[in-house]
Amino acid sequence: MTTLLNAYLPSAGRGAGSSTGMRWLSGGLAALGGSAVLALSAQIAVPMVPVPITMQSLAVLVLGSLLGPRLGMAAVLLYLAEGASGLPVFANGSGTLAHLTGPTGGYLISFVPAAWLAGRLTQIGWSRGAIGSFLSFTAGHAVILAIGCAWLSLFVGAPEALAVGVVPFIAGSLVKSALAAAIGQAVPRMRRGSRS
Repeated sequence: MTTLLNAYLPSAGRGAGSSTGMRWLSGGLAALGGSAVLALSAQIAVPMVPVPITMQSLAVLVLGSLLGPRLGMAAVLLYLAEGASGLPVFANGSGTLAHLTGPTGGYLISFVPAAWLAGRLTQIGWSRGAIGSFLSFTAGHAVILAIGCAWLSLFVGAPEALAVGVVPFIAGSLVKSALAAAIGQAVPRMRRGSRS
């Protein structure tokens, strides 16, 4: 399945005869760009307590799908490292290690397996059609909500975690899954259009 690197940076793809250095450079730039996209998506936030609604989950899943499981995870890990080191990349321009260890830390940490899952499901062909693509992104959102809720329940208990950390986000997750599926379907079309 097409990834962003294969679609727009063919020399970075496997078997393209490119040097190892070029692949590393392309991969590093893709991960850095992905972390920047995540930082921007975190600033599109609707304040809620304890978990704000942001566009991060959409960005995480699209990055995983477009970059592939490894580079998608690398972009997320770089983003988390930037925030933990104090860069203002988390929601509302914040950034501390406490964000990863506090009540909402599970949602941030869940981005790593969610990005991998979106990338892996794309690799095995789930994103070939709109329905499969929607289901793959919905699975990614389920991972985010499950891990985030499990972590949050350590602070507020399971019933409260479900009430404030899952239920209010179900409809938004479905909408973002549909939007991510539309983006994922558009990338191969854009590639074909650029060649004609």
